[in-house]
Amino acid sequence: MKKIALITGISGQDGSYLSELLLAQGYEVHGIIRRNSLPENQDSRIKDLDVITHYGDLLDAASINRIVNEVQPDEVYNLAAQSHVRISFDMPSFTIQTNALGVLNMLEACRSLKKRVKFYQASSSEMFGNSIDEDGYQRKTTPMNPTSPYGCAKVMAYNLCKHYRKAYDMHVCNGILFNHESPRRGSNFVTNKIVKGAVEIKKGKRKTLALGNLDASRDWGHSKDYVKAMHLITNHESPSDWTVATGESRTIRDMCEITFKVLDMDYRDYITIDSRYLRPHELNFLKGDSSEIRNVLGWKPEYTFDSMVGEMVNHWMEII
Repeated sequence: MKKIALITGISGQDGSYLSELLLAQGYEVHGIIRRNSLPENQDSRIKDLDVITHYGDLLDAASINRIVNEVQPDEVYNLAAQSHVRISFDMPSFTIQTNALGVLNMLEACRSLKKRVKFYQASSSEMFGNSIDEDGYQRKTTPMNPTSPYGCAKVMAYNLCKHYRKAYDMHVCNGILFNHESPRRGSNFVTNKIVKGAVEIKKGKRKTLALGNLDASRDWGHSKDYVKAMHLITNHESPSDWTVATGESRTIRDMCEITFKVLDMDYRDYITIDSRYLRPHELNFLKGDSSEIRNVLGWKPEYTFDSMVGEMVNHWMEII
């Protein structure tokens, strides 16, 4: 019989790549989507995939319970969230409700099933905040001191998952994923904002691009590589928590330099700084230690930073 997977946040970047991966492995894939007044925004990334979608919301426990009981999934991938860190400062209550209490609703729905479900929670490197181990890396033993409402909510969800695993003997896993991008990333996230903006400048559509803190440093990988890690984590024989990262960190400034260089431009001629894009509490540096998942589960990324940026540039060059 086919395995059945249920993905919350299926219409997002990770949800679409994960759907493709699971379908290729013979799964029946279901996904939860929120109603949008523009239906194109609901399924633009998954409209050509053979997935079954259901209307629901993490904060509507009744809808979550109904969907989980109807689908009877073997695996649940909880990817849905208010996922923009900067916006979490503007919408702290909604972010914390969705990213923490929404996870509680999902866990309770899975706990109510008579079958044993494998549950994956999309945790985040934002949970670490500015905590860094002495060797310059972050890993699951690094103290968690988040610097945003988004990070705070993710810490609560992370601990809820650990609690449910121990208290109720559930197969619940956390994937602490560092930043991961792709052409499918929303263009209001800084990486795709930079790439799209650079291509628009190249094509004469605009003259400048406004950004925030150019010195913030992040560990960036490709979403397609990271959804493979999600599947490995979920299907490991014993549920646990894993850190997924490239182990390399680059600044926003580096991202600008490489992107504009691909287009034969100098970013310094076009980038401006706008205080609106600065966080009230900055997270300065992220670099993850993924040695455990590499050694135990055999995961390793196929994309390099340069190949990821090149793919994103080509995507926008074709569209714009």
